[in-house]
Amino acid sequence: MAVNTDKNSYTVIFAAVMVVIVGSILAFMSSSLKDRITENERFEKQQNILYAMGVNDNVDEGSVNFVSTDKVEGEFKSYIKEQLVIEGDKITENDEAYLIDMKKQMALAAKGETAKLPLMIGEKDGKKYYIIPMYGKGLWDAIWGFIALDDKMIVQGVYFDHKGETPGLGANIKQRYFMDDFTGESILKGTEYAGIAVAKGNNDPLNNTKDDNEVDALAGATITGNGVAAMIKESLNLYKDYLQTVSAK
Repeated sequence: MAVNTDKNSYTVIFAAVMVVIVGSILAFMSSSLKDRITENERFEKQQNILYAMGVNDNVDEGSVNFVSTDKVEGEFKSYIKEQLVIEGDKITENDEAYLIDMKKQMALAAKGETAKLPLMIGEKDGKKYYIIPMYGKGLWDAIWGFIALDDKMIVQGVYFDHKGETPGLGANIKQRYFMDDFTGESILKGTEYAGIAVAKGNNDPLNNTKDDNEVDALAGATITGNGVAAMIKESLNLYKDYLQTVSAK
């Protein structure tokens, strides 16, 4: 008996069957690839943290090249000497602190609840780096990154990324020329935590002045730049008590 493919019921049944089949295939793929996805996410965080402290495979002034995935785990263990979780007045060591979701912890802090704040302490060429994860909001969606500080609260490097900023404009927060401007800037203004502004009216476009708490803004990306500045200030503010103990040594 021939099937009447013109009937509405056929269309509905066919669509339902295809949804089940495709859904089953996607669920199987997601399950089978879960370990690989988790591993890649771990490698990416390690690469970003190392990049912030100046450990990378950059070969020229414009490139942004991470330590390769086949080497990053070993390099991470070599350069990251300690990982801490700051939870109110309690500080504990945790070898997987870097995997803590900063978005969730900042949401808890915003509600007045105690957050678990990850902090990595790295060492390179005999110098200590305090690497802090950051999370914020750009023009269209989330922005995030890492900032590396020395014991004087001077920025030693940063890494920024985004979910959906405009290509050629806000998306340029992850370009080398923008990230490099932060190196050498202080997050302090005197003894106060001022963060670093991304200033449209900055009179130092070459960023030669390092004591003004400012870097030059990206053209056409004012809101994203403001988001970066707010992200830095709000994220670091959560670590202020700990950082004060570091800078006071």
